[in-house]
Amino acid sequence: MGATRRPALRVAIVGGGVAGALLALRAVTAPAAALVDLFTAGAPGQGDASGVSGGLVRGFEAGTDACRAAAESVAEIRDSAVLRDWTGYRETGSLYVLPDGAETQGPVAVLAAYLPGSAEVIGRDRVLRDFPFRTLPDGAVAVVERHAGHISPQRLRTAALREAVAAGATVRATPVDVVTRGPSVRTADGGEHPYDHVVLAAGAWTPRLLTRSGLPAGGLRTKQIQYSVGETPLAGLGSFVDESSGLYGRPYGDGAFLLGLPTDRWDADPDTVRPDASLAERVERCAERVFGVPFTAGRTVAACDCYHDTPGLLLRRVGPGLHTFTGGSGGAAKTVLSASRTAAATLLTST
Repeated sequence: MGATRRPALRVAIVGGGVAGALLALRAVTAPAAALVDLFTAGAPGQGDASGVSGGLVRGFEAGTDACRAAAESVAEIRDSAVLRDWTGYRETGSLYVLPDGAETQGPVAVLAAYLPGSAEVIGRDRVLRDFPFRTLPDGAVAVVERHAGHISPQRLRTAALREAVAAGATVRATPVDVVTRGPSVRTADGGEHPYDHVVLAAGAWTPRLLTRSGLPAGGLRTKQIQYSVGETPLAGLGSFVDESSGLYGRPYGDGAFLLGLPTDRWDADPDTVRPDASLAERVERCAERVFGVPFTAGRTVAACDCYHDTPGLLLRRVGPGLHTFTGGSGGAAKTVLSASRTAAATLLTST
């Protein structure tokens, strides 16, 4: 007699952002494919992080695990004409400025494995010589990457949703009221739908849905993210992060740049988030101090994202058959391709 084939797992994914869409695609196209329902209503909206993300992608991250996921994601994009199209990838290079004494050896070794020849560690004097920085702290170092740039998470989400549906996933537009330890999903129309696994991938709406369901938030919190776009003469600079000032950015069309600073607006409401004018002004002042050139914010975009006290876009267990897939902490675009593959593999082999 032949081996008995295990019935396909029934999986509900709540949240139609780039993380939920890619997880659905990975799960429905895996060798042991799941039956996937993707609930997309209730978010995204104006403050949806996938829709407004700056989309910086690079391999370097401070920790080796995060670096591995980021480098693997960039390598996957660069190796696939389909993914380059889906993501709208633009290779501008990346500069990551770090303080004196920062660990670079481990992450750069990871980069060398996934993106050979891409990364180089340089000192402060060379940063000031080769890039349009006016000032940096003594002892600063930087990781320069050739194979880095930016993508459109919104474009990637749209493509992943389309392909997931073509592969058999079902998109359900009915809003989700609560999830239960069944596990099941209760929708706004009064229906209750049981599954083998329920994954909350609703980004900034995830903590609220957990609380409403009487479930622990598990270290997840919301935080406002914000950037401004304006014209500024920063020739020769691609995507960058400057830890000394907090400033980050990337080219944004002809003569324009996207620039931002971290916010301190924790527990923001994703339905009512609005641009912080004072933060936009700080970005203008910081850019002029760091680069010595004027920057005027022509447009400021605010959104809300989900952070975890241990950062990273990971599948986290809430209870039997219940998981979250969020917590990328404002930078999930860098790791979402690798993270969604790992999450799908874990989900489809768990009981």
